[in-house]
Amino acid sequence: MIKVNVEVRSGLWRKKIKNPKKYFSKKLKRIPKIIKFFKDKNISFTILLTNSFNMKQLNKKFRNIDKATDVLSFPFFSSKNLKLIKEKNFYIGDIAVSYEIINIRSKKSFFNLEFDKMWVHGFLHLLGYNHIKNKDYLKMQNIEKIIINSIS
Repeated sequence: MIKVNVEVRSGLWRKKIKNPKKYFSKKLKRIPKIIKFFKDKNISFTILLTNSFNMKQLNKKFRNIDKATDVLSFPFFSSKNLKLIKEKNFYIGDIAVSYEIINIRSKKSFFNLEFDKMWVHGFLHLLGYNHIKNKDYLKMQNIEKIIINSIS
């Protein structure tokens, strides 16, 4: 089972997603059927729904990049250590998502779709996926598409 702690730090989010906790609980139920890692495990993470101003501050503080970004992930474990965990209950990290960037992107599609793409991307970073090398990018992109299709 996957549990999420939702922190809403920008009221703009409630205009698009009335009940974020309920929104995630529906979607997270489907992921263990896709990713074997979750079989017989209870994991949790936190997602911060915030604005571009706060994202800029987080990006500056943790990555030394002085600009807003769409999503940031803060894994609790390295990908190597995550695979070694034998416990059934553990916390995998934090994700922060910017409302304004998602909202701008949604002008060409749908807000919930763009939001799902971002938090799933951040979630996969918590699980050790990355996109530094092209082969890793393709692998991560593939699993993102599979998850998005299953939760949409």
